[in-house]
Amino acid sequence: MVGAHVRTGAGAVIKGRTRRGWFIAKAIDHVPSWFLDRKSNLMSCATQFPAASARIAARILREAGCIVSFSEDRKEGCSQLSARNIRKSFGSLEVLRGISLDAYNHDVISILGASGSGKSTFLRCLNFLESPTEGEVALDGEVVRTRRNRMQQLEPADRKQIERFRTRVSMVFQSFNLWSHMTVLENVMEASVHVLRIPKTEARETAEALLDRVGLADRKDFFPSQMSGGQQQRAAIARALAVNPEVILFDEPTSALDPELVGEVLKVMQGLAEEGRTMIVVTHEMGFARDVSNRVIFLEQGRVDADGPPEKVMTNPESERFSQFLARSRD
Repeated sequence: MVGAHVRTGAGAVIKGRTRRGWFIAKAIDHVPSWFLDRKSNLMSCATQFPAASARIAARILREAGCIVSFSEDRKEGCSQLSARNIRKSFGSLEVLRGISLDAYNHDVISILGASGSGKSTFLRCLNFLESPTEGEVALDGEVVRTRRNRMQQLEPADRKQIERFRTRVSMVFQSFNLWSHMTVLENVMEASVHVLRIPKTEARETAEALLDRVGLADRKDFFPSQMSGGQQQRAAIARALAVNPEVILFDEPTSALDPELVGEVLKVMQGLAEEGRTMIVVTHEMGFARDVSNRVIFLEQGRVDADGPPEKVMTNPESERFSQFLARSRD
């Protein structure tokens, strides 16, 4: 499907990835030859239901082997999650040295870097699991209000605001962080019931559907200790999805897994990307960064050393340090 492109109804965007890069278009008036037998169906849908036609187009493209994400009425220039000049020091050690980021709707951003470059610290600063020394974080233009603590670190000033913020920006941890005394189903239901105040019956139905979605419907009554690492991480992803977040943060989600279990977690993450989920992923998985992300950021000693589309920055890196990093990752 190299070079294939599709145009969909106004008000909806198909964003697909072929081997040569991304394609985006907005109105059905051209389809590739392998698509022609479906064109009449797409045209009829586009007349009244442009978003529906885009979903059909996305499904057909996925069947044809393209990685596709779907978006509706994206407001260009309006970031969903933004961070400005994030700095973090531990005593005299400055780990983050002024990092800024804008994540737009449906972005999949992979953050790469050597150990100690500040990747995980930056991710944790985005939802204040780690208190930054300086900087500002905003979601859909709403800035997280902060104050200085005794250590002169920033901390959330409004408890209710940060609780609301964390339901909209979920996090999946390297070490799963499932509650060991709860079943998998109870883990997934917990935030829905106790944070969002959703009735238990409804929360249970949602949790069961999410566990089925990540391939764990038959494990819902298991405890974390009865499951493999890959199964626990998929359960952690289902738990993050239970609050229907606008952004999902992944902190090296496969680094604690045996090699044979990595693929099952990456498959779930790729599915989320295809659905159009906004994701920021700290990872060492070069294949995921190259094939699924639409943006790659490389951190070096607490600074952004490379930033751009994967087909550009990973194929012809302008940064010598990033070039060395990529060469070692291929060894």
